[in-house]
Amino acid sequence: MRTRGPSAGERETPEPSRMVSSAQLAAEDVPEIPPTIRTSDLDRRILADLRGLSKEHAEWIALHLASAARLMDSEPELAYRHARTAADRAGRVAVVRETAGIAAYLTGRFAEASRELRTYRRLAGAQEHLPILADCERGLGRPDRAIDLANSPEGRGLRGAEAIEMVIVLAGARSDLGEFDAALALLRRTERSVAEDPEAIASLTEARQRVEALAAGGDRDVIDAPIPIEPLLDEEDDGDVALYDAEEGAW
Repeated sequence: MRTRGPSAGERETPEPSRMVSSAQLAAEDVPEIPPTIRTSDLDRRILADLRGLSKEHAEWIALHLASAARLMDSEPELAYRHARTAADRAGRVAVVRETAGIAAYLTGRFAEASRELRTYRRLAGAQEHLPILADCERGLGRPDRAIDLANSPEGRGLRGAEAIEMVIVLAGARSDLGEFDAALALLRRTERSVAEDPEAIASLTEARQRVEALAAGGDRDVIDAPIPIEPLLDEEDDGDVALYDAEEGAW
């Protein structure tokens, strides 16, 4: 699990001249699909979500989603363009809006990420990206709203890795407000409660150390790492998995 720094305002974002808006992208040629990308690269749950589209449309959208997933770490701006291309042409598919939201988040487009992930949340009825939504509020300079999301019934209902992510975002929001003691108390309390989970401890410890450095008057030029994203790609190679059954024309 990657961990986050204490202040969303310190996170590195692309230079404005290099950022492509949704409106600009619609007027440009769509990005090319890398030659090594296959629809079978995607997790099966994503392929299942595309079943409501026609065969050719589903395959085209799947290739852009797979391209976005493959490029998110190495070329986030290009990944965003692929995700935006898919969202502009299949906006009623939950996983498409999810991918667009994640890509926007990873490139510092917090308002767009919030819109996309809220739409995904409405379409899918899922809460797993609530920590990212809260972190988007931090990125938009609204730590109070991040705290409200963390303290909402849905935020308090998170479990496992999502709960740890929300704790770290909440501590970051407290730090944004200068409430370092509250942030440290929250992180230390959570560390004690997950003492047998080394991955969670590592994330919480790094977050706590950054808050401690800030509280001590350290250099505020610390860049937030994004919340860890569940892989969209299928990590098991099952060969060429077709979107549709070749004989029956069905999934």
